[in-house]
Amino acid sequence: MEVEKIKNLHKSFLKDTLKSVFKIEKLKRITGFSGVHFNDAEKKLAEKIENYRKVEREAIKSWRIVELSRDEKRPHTPDYINGIFDDFISFSGDRQGYDDKSIITGLGILDGSTVAVIGHNKGSGIKERIEYNFGSSMPQGYRKAARIMDIAQRFGFCLVTFIDTPGAYPALEAEDSGQAGAIARSIYEMFSLDVPTITVLIGEGGSGGALALAIGNFIMMLENSTYSVISPEGCASILWRDSSAAKLASRALKLTSRDLLKLGVIDKIIYEPMGGAQNNPGRMIKIVKSYLKNIIKKYSNLKDFDFKTHRAQKYESIGITAGSVQQKL
Repeated sequence: MEVEKIKNLHKSFLKDTLKSVFKIEKLKRITGFSGVHFNDAEKKLAEKIENYRKVEREAIKSWRIVELSRDEKRPHTPDYINGIFDDFISFSGDRQGYDDKSIITGLGILDGSTVAVIGHNKGSGIKERIEYNFGSSMPQGYRKAARIMDIAQRFGFCLVTFIDTPGAYPALEAEDSGQAGAIARSIYEMFSLDVPTITVLIGEGGSGGALALAIGNFIMMLENSTYSVISPEGCASILWRDSSAAKLASRALKLTSRDLLKLGVIDKIIYEPMGGAQNNPGRMIKIVKSYLKNIIKKYSNLKDFDFKTHRAQKYESIGITAGSVQQKL
């Protein structure tokens, strides 16, 4: 077996491949084995290596999207709010004496309709990013989000959420403040709403921190955003005990917009300007605004539609044992 064929393999594959190589070399030294057997074995091993290389190429593509989703120059939630909504009024506090700035909530006007808005806020610049926990929210943030959900429910406002977080804040103080319960409550509240909910994934969509604000009747995802149950680095550390295998994990997680559209997790891919949203933030914001205007206009004409039931059936239909969504939009 030529060493050249395995030297460029990812180290996660090397152990398995080298075992096969050593086994072949050992068999060659045993009297009675013909060269035909070795040729067949080496051919199969070469095919195995080529398959590994294919996996690696796919992993690199997925990882590139992960890198783009984390680009600091991409437009963030405040940029979308300022570029899409008129007369936006921000809400602060969770009515328990705390305010988590990693989540923005408020009311704005889009095309003449009042819209309730919630979004993750990573901040701009290192100072803000540290202050906002890089977009990783505390329980106080989810309780603040629940306030605006309640307002949307009472006054019949459409709810729009912008998702951009690596995950909920994992520190001890967050757990002590009831992080798991706050996320669960937020998910419950979104499922309970009778008003239409629209979710836009604009960057990272990580774990329960993202899902807590992403229970939508219609879910859109920017072309180079991601949505997964865990970060690629975290997945690699668990599966391979090696965070350097994050590229392979990103492929296995099926976290790209194209993967998730095929799986039925999202409803629409919003394609970005050439090279990514960071290359033309203004155009990206205009594109998202156009989509939101069309969807909200469509929803405003569905007077007797049961958005709550549709949302429940939508999530029940996701997965291997999925049924079909009964109500169609």
